[in-house]
Amino acid sequence: MALLVDTVPELLREDATRNWQQLLEACSDEQRSWYENAVENTDFAQRLACVLAASQAWFELARQQPQAVIDLQAAGQLDADQPELAFDRELASAAELDKALRRFRNRHWLRIVWRDLNRLADTTATTRDLSLLADRCLQLALDYHHRELAAEWGEPHSRSGEPQRLVVIAMGKLGACELNLSSDIDLIFTYPESGETVGGVRQVDNQQFFIKLGQRLIASLDQRTADGFVFRMDMRLRPYGQSGPLVINFDAMEEYYQDQGREWERYAMIKARAVAGDIDAGERLLADLKPFVYRRYIDFSVIEALREMKGMIRREVKRRQLQDNIKLGSGGIREVEFIAQCFQLVRGGREPGLQERRLLVVLNELLELEQLPQDAVQELTVAYGFLRDSEHAIQAWLDRQTQHLPKEPKERAALAWVMGFDDWDAYYMALEQHRENVTAHFEAVIADPEESDEIELSERPWEDLLHSADHASLLAELEDAGFDEAEEIARLTLAMLEGGTVKRMQSIGRERLYDFLPRLLDACADAQLPGRCYLRILPLVEAVLRRTAYLVLLIENPGALSRLVRLCDASPWISRQLSRNPVLLDELLNEDTLYSVPDKDGLYSELRQQLLRIPGDDQEAQMEALRYFKLAHILRVAASEIVGTLPLMKVSDYLSAIAEVVLSHVLELAWQDIQARHGNLPGCEQELPFVVVAYGKLGGLELSYGSDLDLVFIHDLEGSAVSDGKRPVDGATFFTRLGQRMIHILNTNTGLGQLYEVDMRLRPSGNSGLLVSSFRAFEEYQRTSAWTWEHQALVRARVVAGGEGLAARFGELRANLLSQQRDEAALREEVVVMRDRMREHLSSDAAGKKNESFELKQGLGGIVDIEFMVQYAVLAQACRYPLLTRYTDNIRILESLQAEGLLSESQALALIDAYKTFRSFVHRSSLQEEKGVVPLAEVMEQRQQVLDQWQHWMVPGEA
Repeated sequence: MALLVDTVPELLREDATRNWQQLLEACSDEQRSWYENAVENTDFAQRLACVLAASQAWFELARQQPQAVIDLQAAGQLDADQPELAFDRELASAAELDKALRRFRNRHWLRIVWRDLNRLADTTATTRDLSLLADRCLQLALDYHHRELAAEWGEPHSRSGEPQRLVVIAMGKLGACELNLSSDIDLIFTYPESGETVGGVRQVDNQQFFIKLGQRLIASLDQRTADGFVFRMDMRLRPYGQSGPLVINFDAMEEYYQDQGREWERYAMIKARAVAGDIDAGERLLADLKPFVYRRYIDFSVIEALREMKGMIRREVKRRQLQDNIKLGSGGIREVEFIAQCFQLVRGGREPGLQERRLLVVLNELLELEQLPQDAVQELTVAYGFLRDSEHAIQAWLDRQTQHLPKEPKERAALAWVMGFDDWDAYYMALEQHRENVTAHFEAVIADPEESDEIELSERPWEDLLHSADHASLLAELEDAGFDEAEEIARLTLAMLEGGTVKRMQSIGRERLYDFLPRLLDACADAQLPGRCYLRILPLVEAVLRRTAYLVLLIENPGALSRLVRLCDASPWISRQLSRNPVLLDELLNEDTLYSVPDKDGLYSELRQQLLRIPGDDQEAQMEALRYFKLAHILRVAASEIVGTLPLMKVSDYLSAIAEVVLSHVLELAWQDIQARHGNLPGCEQELPFVVVAYGKLGGLELSYGSDLDLVFIHDLEGSAVSDGKRPVDGATFFTRLGQRMIHILNTNTGLGQLYEVDMRLRPSGNSGLLVSSFRAFEEYQRTSAWTWEHQALVRARVVAGGEGLAARFGELRANLLSQQRDEAALREEVVVMRDRMREHLSSDAAGKKNESFELKQGLGGIVDIEFMVQYAVLAQACRYPLLTRYTDNIRILESLQAEGLLSESQALALIDAYKTFRSFVHRSSLQEEKGVVPLAEVMEQRQQVLDQWQHWMVPGEA
């Protein structure tokens, strides 16, 4: 039966036909009959013609093992995906092991190449299968040689008696499960603890045992025999390289990377994976080494090293004339990998989703994180697939470890054909387009510091003056440059530079500091008050002296430095936030996101995506993510308010939305934690019978910077309900612990501080009451025991997290309570008395005795007076005008009072204007870290309007 070669390029048909004949000649009669019958199937015939034409290596292996193809086809494995590789043979000797491993490798190499060249497997499937094959061979050989060596020398144990196993760490492509057809494998051998062998003919040190084991493992896989080899092994990435011992223990590994690890080793460790031996112990080791690879902050300090790597790549391409190498040449595979790993090293500590070995997953994560635009990720992804498929086609030809484009016409024809092109020119044109795309993105990544018109370095001798530490000269230059507070700047700056912290810094850190300070001085020169601005930023500089990567961030991004100066010039509150949490400097990199805040749905989605990237059992990381999210978005709100892109009402809306989104996720995390401990409660299957009720500023959608949260927790479950976990509790206890867990998450101080300060005193019976009330108890308390001031507080109460059904019931109850018939005179008197007591308690300037100033919140005619009038109006009139219970914020309640005819348009607008004006001043005071006091003359008109309305509404005989 002739081979079906009509689909094969004409240049390859003669070779394919000859290979077919030689394959048949190598077969037994039975095998020959099988092949001749098999090619009667058109699909099989075409696929066989493809591999015989495009892979001389496949033909040679099939000729040596013709039965392997028959067995694969009979088992249904030749065309199909095979997620596991079975190896069931008992091996009696090392020679038999080596022969079996090579035949095992060759059998699966035949299957993988068959599927790859016939496009029955995509790039990811091919690289995964090759990696799985390497993992399996390593484990088989390791298990065999460990048994053999232990029979002679005994089993290795730690000093405490724990059995020890070798750990094989794969680096590079095998670590990432991205092995190619002819790749070598980069490995590191290690073991957990020192000790000695036990039970053998001779007792040896664990290290000696594992070095011998490693040598035998290498020989089994790497040596070329009559059956070929399994995998070439490269051990040069181990600590100390070729000069170091073949195997060291975990402690020595950690000490090496901590004390001597270099940036290129961080780069290499990104893809590290435990692949054989004690894999669990290996994964624990890699988890312990993670801080070496991924810094906890945005690590711009690595950029210079990456830039140097990038320069080496460019120089190597030119020096070695690698343009025809699709891995190492310009626009090749290595450049795609470099782009991804740059982002991983810089941002991987902050973004757990980037702590990923597989390149395509990293590219998609960079798209999700908006670190690369969609077109860049698309071009890089497509180019990477094209380049890797080309690499496999090149290597399939003769199973050689090469990525060079072929020069021979037949090999070129095979490559172009396998890649889906009619001829070499068409293939090469497509290849060049992909490489141009990759090169463009490669050149863009970690480019030289951006040239910015925002900050142009002056010709002032700042650097010389700082190095000379000449106080008088620096002072004179500062005064000449127009800096206010020049004396204080010179004193504090030189004190910092001559202080112990700077003296103890590594030389590279000091160089960054001396590089940054002149840029900061130049940037501050354009501020409204240059000296004041510089002094606001100096604490931030001092805060990052041990983490000068943040200085690199600002050096590398002049736009970020310009934005830092602008914001700190406008607000000491922002400068203090940044000094406390330098990690927020990352927010200054993107001007578009800095000066815009997503809506509530966008906030919720963003936080959910961030938390999904964190393992569910890593509560510390979850709490840090919540805090960073809150701090970052509040910084964006403040920045947007300063530049005028957010009006007052939107500022409070967004601050309230941030708190609500955080509370929703805190409830979710707390629920998962309590559920894991105590199991599920009956009645919670469809919806959580628990709500978080916000009072005060959050309830009224009027949150400010630094506001605490007034909260009440309510559940609606029968007390007799019991959870079904290993530690069952009743419903009341369950929800009490849920509330306690929420408060813990909100109140605990972590590296990024406290999430929110929580005040629970508005719950029924205050501090003496239960932390979580049942809905029935809450209703009974409100109807029978609540004071008038508690019903006043209820005016601004709303559910901000929890089950929708219970939230609706709470809303109905609130409206019902507010709509009760009340004696207006008695109500008015109670409200006025409560207001007077508040003033006395706070010792405020209630009488307004200081004619030149006005306390915005507590002063006569201030914010609280407006709030009390609104609350009185709702409690007095809601029985007749139910619309008054709809809203919880003062502005919309005032509009509702006007709509119901209880206020004239002029009265309502006057109070709304006064309220907005006062709150605008309060926000401004917060950003300036000032008390809420303004010159009376600036708000005289608004205050008088409030006083007039108070006289009309709240004074007996006038209302």
